[in-house]
Amino acid sequence: MKVKNKNDRVLRPIYPCCGTEALYKRKMYELIDEMSASVMYWLSAAYRRNEPVLAQDAVPASELRDAIRKLVRRWQKRFNQAAPKLAKWFALSLADRSDKQLQSILRKGGFSVKFKMTRAQRDILHAAVHANVSLIKSIPQKYLNEVEGMVMRSVQTGRDLQSLQSDLLKNYKITKRRAALISRDQNNKTTAALIRVRQEELGITQAIWLHSGGGRHPRPTHVRNSGKKYDVTTGWFDPAIKKFIWPGTEINCRCVSKSIVPGFS
Repeated sequence: MKVKNKNDRVLRPIYPCCGTEALYKRKMYELIDEMSASVMYWLSAAYRRNEPVLAQDAVPASELRDAIRKLVRRWQKRFNQAAPKLAKWFALSLADRSDKQLQSILRKGGFSVKFKMTRAQRDILHAAVHANVSLIKSIPQKYLNEVEGMVMRSVQTGRDLQSLQSDLLKNYKITKRRAALISRDQNNKTTAALIRVRQEELGITQAIWLHSGGGRHPRPTHVRNSGKKYDVTTGWFDPAIKKFIWPGTEINCRCVSKSIVPGFS
């Protein structure tokens, strides 16, 4: 239902931090770029080294496969080492930024609140770090698995290095798009969870769902629900997926909430 009580104070929404998302994405891009350059360099050298053999159809498949798997171990280790630190930085940055923005909004609304790290906040940050570590580690797994398949198919069909490089470039672009999705989606999800917990800790029981207007394919149910109240604790029941959700928690959802402080004109 629409907000009708004129005495209720509706605070402005808190949007996910674009700066943190952009930096998180850039850090993942840097790792992906290094990995891709390493793969390209090695494959170019391996193909040139085996060019006479490849031309005679005596395919050195086992040699190529063994070398690729060495690259897999090398880059998986590199991502595994980077993941915990990067994921922790990301989660803590979002917590700090969301608290500061909420404090600023409350201050402008006439409320002075000092936040402390609570158990609920720690639980969310722990879950966010765990989720992002897994996602970061999955990037080289998926990328290099595709690379191995491409190289083996290239060798079996007698394709040249230029054709293989074209396939690898497509895989590289797909990997970067996936990293961008991870950064955007985790930014939205983590910010939404942190804000919801702070709302509950402040005794805010209702909020207004606000569709962001962004994205190429907005969810029709989210668009129709924009401007309507929902319960902060239980969320809003989305008839399209038949479950209760909160703004920003579904993949690629960019919706946000506006807190309602009752009884203040």
